[in-house]
Amino acid sequence: MCFFINTRRLIVALCCITVGGCAVGPDFAPPVVSPPIHVQRGAPDQPAVSADEFSPDWWTFFGDPVLSRLEREAAAQNLSLKAAAARVEQSRAQVGIAGSVALPQAAAGVSGLREMASANGILRLTGEPEPKPEAASGTDPFGTASLEQGSGPAPYNLWQYGLTASWEIDLWGRARRTKEAALASLQANQYAVEGMKVSLAAEVARTYLDLREAQQQLAVAIENRTLAQHTLRLAKSRESNGVGTRFDAASAGAQLAAVASSLPPLRTKARTLMNALALLLAREPGSLERELGAPLAIPAPPAVLPVGRPGDLAHRRPDILEAEARLHAAIAKIGVAKASFYPSISLTGSFGMQALDFSNIADWGSRQFVLGPVLNLPIFQGGRLKGQLALTEAQQQEGAIAFQATVLKAWHEVDDALDWIGSSHAQQQSLQTAVSESQTAYRTAQRRYEQGASDYLTVLVSQRDVLKNQQDLIAARRSAAVAVVGLYKALGGGWDLQAEAGVTSVERPPAGVTAHD
Repeated sequence: MCFFINTRRLIVALCCITVGGCAVGPDFAPPVVSPPIHVQRGAPDQPAVSADEFSPDWWTFFGDPVLSRLEREAAAQNLSLKAAAARVEQSRAQVGIAGSVALPQAAAGVSGLREMASANGILRLTGEPEPKPEAASGTDPFGTASLEQGSGPAPYNLWQYGLTASWEIDLWGRARRTKEAALASLQANQYAVEGMKVSLAAEVARTYLDLREAQQQLAVAIENRTLAQHTLRLAKSRESNGVGTRFDAASAGAQLAAVASSLPPLRTKARTLMNALALLLAREPGSLERELGAPLAIPAPPAVLPVGRPGDLAHRRPDILEAEARLHAAIAKIGVAKASFYPSISLTGSFGMQALDFSNIADWGSRQFVLGPVLNLPIFQGGRLKGQLALTEAQQQEGAIAFQATVLKAWHEVDDALDWIGSSHAQQQSLQTAVSESQTAYRTAQRRYEQGASDYLTVLVSQRDVLKNQQDLIAARRSAAVAVVGLYKALGGGWDLQAEAGVTSVERPPAGVTAHD
């Protein structure tokens, strides 16, 4: 009776220690991120940029329903995104595995075994000669009652069933730190999915803008081919009437051939970009021909772009949040490694029935049990524990550097995107003027050539200027739109920060005693 009372008191004491136990290792504190003064002050002053409320669905600013539909479909069907979501489920399962370490483990077993003891084994310790087979029975399974020489002990039956349970007392927070690290890794993988959404939204928009640019370039080339055909007919007519030269007709023919040679590559580029969009949407090649085959103008971004406050960038970009979560996991693993240096105590117990005769298996006299604590004290591990601790500390240092690099990269991307928007806006305005003036020059040269007041070389040069300026203007419009895409990608647009898309919050253990080696 005293044994049961003492055991009960010991179990209660160990449970109280577990509840109030400490978690060794450093506790995680989120890093403080402050925006650089240049970006903090310069963002609101940039052209077409305001500090109004940031919207994650930034592609709607273009006012293009086709682009908005493509973005929605890509977010729902992209295969890389689905694979990343599957990795999140793997991490969620790992959290369940890690959490099971802190819980009691129980199992039930039933066995009916046919056994025979070795005559040259533990029986020799009795100092008795080998018994005869017939001397073995249910009451004397090893046959030790016989003193006569025999051929060895006889086999016997052993029936048993029962329950076993064990529970490691989490004195030093090893199990808590393990679950904390698993939760942080899950959170990091969830943010990685959100980061893929940001990249996917930007990739869809960029590919769509490239497609519209190729289609516009193709339309301009077709228009210039028509003008070149008209000029060629005029040059041949003047040559046949004796008022023009063979040089004029040959130059016009060469210009027509040059313009026509640009059409096949542009058509191929447009088809390739449509297939690239189909791949992002998990569709078959050529499936977007009917929907996107008609050329449309490059969608123009709004005059004012709401970008929010620069200081919110650290909480808007999922790659920064992912790096922070991975740093959290690395710090928690230091606690796991440090807890391995300390003794571990486990409560183990079993209760069941055991009998040599199956008919006695249910008798209360067949019961057996084991109950008590088990202490494990690491004394010599050959440097394994120290090496594991050094490894986790080095991983924590790498995580801290990776977090710092991610934040620094984010600020650079935002600053570059803001500069890109300003320069592309100014370039577009200048090229718009260049196109207007070159078209006026071409019409004037064409009219003077028809009247015989100018040579064909002037017409040829002005026509080439028109074509080049039109192509440059289309490229500038695409560049201005892509600059907006780059800005919102740098700002972390493309996922809902408020909803956080089900991102797991990591419960940090209560502050306790931080142990040091």
